Amino acid sequence: MTWFTFPVDNLLCRCLGISITVWLTLLFVFIIVPAVLGVSFGIRRLYMMTLLRIFEWATLRMEMGAKEKNQHLYKPYSNGIIAKDPASSLQQEIQELRGSANCLRSEPEFEMADIFYFCRRGVESIVDDEVTKRFSAQELESWNLLTRSNYNFRHISLRLTVLWGLGILIRYGVLLPLRVTLAATGISLLLVLTTLVGFLPNRELRSYLSEKIHLMCYRICVRALTAIITYHNSENKPKNGGICVANHTTPIDIIILANDGCYSMVGQIHGGLMGMVQRAMVKSSPHIWFQRSEVKDRHLVAKRLGDHVADKTKQPILIFPEGTCINNTSVMMFKKGSFEIGCTVYPVAIKYDPRFGDAFWNSSKFGMVNYLLRMMSSWAIVCSVWYLPPMNREEGEDAVQFANRVKAAIAAQGGLVDLIWDGGLKRAKVKDAFKEEQQKLYSKVLVGDQDQEDQSDNKVLEDENPEEDKSSQDSRNEMRTQ
Repeated sequence: MTWFTFPVDNLLCRCLGISITVWLTLLFVFIIVPAVLGVSFGIRRLYMMTLLRIFEWATLRMEMGAKEKNQHLYKPYSNGIIAKDPASSLQQEIQELRGSANCLRSEPEFEMADIFYFCRRGVESIVDDEVTKRFSAQELESWNLLTRSNYNFRHISLRLTVLWGLGILIRYGVLLPLRVTLAATGISLLLVLTTLVGFLPNRELRSYLSEKIHLMCYRICVRALTAIITYHNSENKPKNGGICVANHTTPIDIIILANDGCYSMVGQIHGGLMGMVQRAMVKSSPHIWFQRSEVKDRHLVAKRLGDHVADKTKQPILIFPEGTCINNTSVMMFKKGSFEIGCTVYPVAIKYDPRFGDAFWNSSKFGMVNYLLRMMSSWAIVCSVWYLPPMNREEGEDAVQFANRVKAAIAAQGGLVDLIWDGGLKRAKVKDAFKEEQQKLYSKVLVGDQDQEDQSDNKVLEDENPEEDKSSQDSRNEMRTQ
């Protein structure tokens, strides 16, 4: 019995050793070496086109199966936005409501019908909340073998069930181990090589090698996500002495942009593995890491950012002014801090294709490790990056206006909805300023424009007839009113 056991064990060990050797060789030759050299064999593009054909076939089969069984397939909006009529002003809507209620009067005053306007707006906000739905996964028009558009999918077609099961085997049995291996390789190389380069005394040599190491490691990490990125308008890439601002969907935004050029990062100091990476990176490259207490000191942050951009030898700073991740359907309010420094701003628009995988990080639902596993077990990360022309603060323009102008340019280029809301509403209540703004709009409806015209007329009369008594002016106003 023992005589038969040893040959079998030896055979299994040899097969396992050969498999590991072949796996690592293919990994090194077809992925790591092209990543180091910055070249691509076009395998990922072919993989993406193959997936698109499979998705189209699966969606068609799904619709045909649903028709045969008289089942209804739910087809949500591709961008998660419900079509609305063009927005009208508060005054116009209230006047229309008063007119429909036959209570429109010549003098502006409060009417009971006005209550229905605010009730309707409140219900609309609950049903189609413009803010909350930006923090949930973007919905799809077609099935991508990751999520199901119909809960009765199992009973529609046996072929689709087999295809879905085969997809699970490929994603978790082949793609996930490959991607985890690549990610571990990229992070390990980043930790070791940046630490070694940090000991070099020559600053120029240290900066040169650090840039090459960062690009190499980020390219390996991009392959770990099977990221297929298309860069547009490379002539507008950020330059030293400036700030790069972009819309924020996921922490992977950093890898997507750093795959095409090096940046100095800005962020809070973390512990654990993230802290190790931060400490290794800052030894070889001028990144800006803050303690949580320092981040609250806006002047200290602005000073460190200003000192960085003043040195033209340092890499451009990468900042995400939204301050939180949005689901890539819109751009929310930009914090004004990075627009107060007075340097050139390089806007960048990033748009992900949700058909291959959901890149949005819902931090309130998934932890970082869980999120990364979901990303690595998806089909691919496909996105487009647009480098917009550099922008500077115009004369007479404050930081808020400049931030809104940059945000509007990013939204227009990326095909995103430009929203005024603060992304901090994800975890906070609505600011009193927004409530007061609606109150002021309604007060103008009640007071009317007539009083404002009277006040302007009174001011003109006072300027023309400074010696005229107040009673005469009041009589004129009374006659005008009558």
